[in-house]
Amino acid sequence: MILVFGGTTEGRKAVEVLEEAGSPFFYSTKTGEQDLTLQHGTRIDGAMDAETMRVFISQHDIRLIVDAAHPFASTLHQTIAAVSEDCQIPFIRYERIYPPRDPDITWIDDYSQIPDDIHSLLATTGVQSISRLKFLEDRGVRVYYRILPRESSIALAKEQGATPEQLCYYEDSSVIDIDAEAILLKESGETGGFSEKVAAARAKGMRIIALKRPDLTQGNCVNGPYGLRRAVEHLLPEFYPLHSGLTTGTCATAAAVAATIRLAKGETPKEVPVILPNGETIHVPVTYGDDYVSCFKEAGDDPDITNGIEVRAKVIASDKHGQTQNNSSREENEVRDCPSQSVAIYGGEGVGTITLPGFDYPPGSPAINKAPREMIRYNLENLCTSVSLCLKNISVTISVPNGAEIAKKTFNPRLGIEGGISIIGVSGIVKPFSEEAFIDSIRKCMTIAQASGTDRVVINSGGKSERFVKALYPDLPRQAFVEYGNYIGETLKMAHELQFKNVTLGVMLGKAVKLAAGHLDTHSRKTTMDLDFIQQMLQESGISIDISDITLARELWTRLQVGGDVGANLKFATHEMRISNSHQQQGNAVDRFAHTVIRHCAEHCNPLLPNGKLTILLIDDNGKIFSTTN
Repeated sequence: MILVFGGTTEGRKAVEVLEEAGSPFFYSTKTGEQDLTLQHGTRIDGAMDAETMRVFISQHDIRLIVDAAHPFASTLHQTIAAVSEDCQIPFIRYERIYPPRDPDITWIDDYSQIPDDIHSLLATTGVQSISRLKFLEDRGVRVYYRILPRESSIALAKEQGATPEQLCYYEDSSVIDIDAEAILLKESGETGGFSEKVAAARAKGMRIIALKRPDLTQGNCVNGPYGLRRAVEHLLPEFYPLHSGLTTGTCATAAAVAATIRLAKGETPKEVPVILPNGETIHVPVTYGDDYVSCFKEAGDDPDITNGIEVRAKVIASDKHGQTQNNSSREENEVRDCPSQSVAIYGGEGVGTITLPGFDYPPGSPAINKAPREMIRYNLENLCTSVSLCLKNISVTISVPNGAEIAKKTFNPRLGIEGGISIIGVSGIVKPFSEEAFIDSIRKCMTIAQASGTDRVVINSGGKSERFVKALYPDLPRQAFVEYGNYIGETLKMAHELQFKNVTLGVMLGKAVKLAAGHLDTHSRKTTMDLDFIQQMLQESGISIDISDITLARELWTRLQVGGDVGANLKFATHEMRISNSHQQQGNAVDRFAHTVIRHCAEHCNPLLPNGKLTILLIDDNGKIFSTTN
């Protein structure tokens, strides 16, 4: 069981991450005023001292604590750390993302350091700080307190001696409607609106004073949802039934970061920080070769053919004098003396080459997608700035041993990517059985189909149905055939967005009966075969048979078979299979049922393609095809 201390934006995010597991947990807040909906979590309200926390942990078999409380709740953080040690259970500190400290801001460690030359001040440091700032009023400073417009906050402010004239309320952190010489902020991070408050104060010409955040280095620190999930998976593996993994883009970035650190500083850390596209930082393990660094892809529980592959990065660069940097010639320089870095990214052995239009980069480019390229550049530029590495003209070569062989088992040959795998990843993290990842791959295939110039895209559930359908469209390029897996609705929406005028949907009976019932995602996790609805379709077809004992939809073909070639009377014209009206009225049971299934499928699919012509092909196990068009 997990105990979360929240009441913050980070607490809300922690709930979203933990709810994905479907496992129970507890969520604790001091006041109970946070608006939050829990499905698998149990909410508990009220402050906990150390003894209360120990008793709760013992009574509820708590095995992991997530500290997502406000960064300035120092007493609570210290209590959690002490209790965690006493009870010998780990805790994760969910930190915020903080912008670099601006030298034009006056940074203080405590309120006593507020400059003496301030005459009027807007304090945005919370209602609890009012009593601690009263000394400024004694000094003759005119102080305004900006607080939350809650009855409890207003009452507490008045208890501490604030007058109604001193109080103003949060409506929008980017707007300041008080005329004061200076503003006092807490270093509350991006989710605390720090950057917005600074920008608003500067727009008003105000002096900015910021209270530094406490140093929270204990525990396993994360600063985003992906890092939190990975930390929970590591510390309490049974909480999530399926574990997440890393994209090849994240692996390439980690290897490039480590190679740059070794190149410039001679250090070989076992793991390196990688900033993901959402701004959070995770730590990724790496290994070192003679002139390269490797990161091994971990797909978690996602069924990924690239799981376990080695992604290498080799980095060369020149220093501020234009001299090539290598491990035997390093020079540490202050960042202010360093010219702007430029990062060039190349594909080496095992990384495929783009041969068709429709990608982020033109044919002839290495198959390293835009998001991984941006990750590599951003991380290397940030690394050089943050640790004062003075490098310029950085060249990164990404390679994947055995990548060419692995690529044969991927979508790459269909997409026109030759000679290796693609370095991909939008978020940097692979969620197990990730819908996002699969849908993204479908979108890429659809984009490539559009770029091929075809006026028709043929979407199929997989290789078997595609083999049957391809014979109907011998003149179409291979890029025109796209696998939708289970995401029929999403794929049709893409076809509409990409303005395809002609779409053929190939579907076998197992998915067709689900689609006919209105399920546009046919995965078994989302829906199962509805025998009652199938019985209804049989009745609509004038068929009376017992199907109560069937377990697979394809068994229907045998039950319906009345002899003869069920496809003998089907017509073929202009690459479309049709059942004639007369045949529909007089045909056998198989024909009549097939037509009914297609009709119901069309009712749900046609609205998703309002400007296109949809052909639905229902395929039996022997490759016989039934079809009508809209």
